[in-house]
Amino acid sequence: MSTNKLRLGPLPKSETIKLTISLSTNLKTMLDRYAALHAQTYGESVDGVALIPHILEAFMVRDREFKKYLAKAGSAAHPNPAPGT
Repeated sequence: MSTNKLRLGPLPKSETIKLTISLSTNLKTMLDRYAALHAQTYGESVDGVALIPHILEAFMVRDREFKKYLAKAGSAAHPNPAPGT
């Protein structure tokens, strides 16, 4: 097993809001594979569905244009910034 860490680290506990989404079968397969690798890397089983909000957050936190928008909009646009922002 590799000692490298995935971009998406261990999952934090947080409040949630339920949403319903549709994924292509290919994306669902990739999500399930990512979940299996995440479980192998961190030693804790996780359902791919539980990874979705964390993957979305990681994506948005790293999006330069979105960061510019948030900076321009002020703190009201992002009341709870993600760690590392």
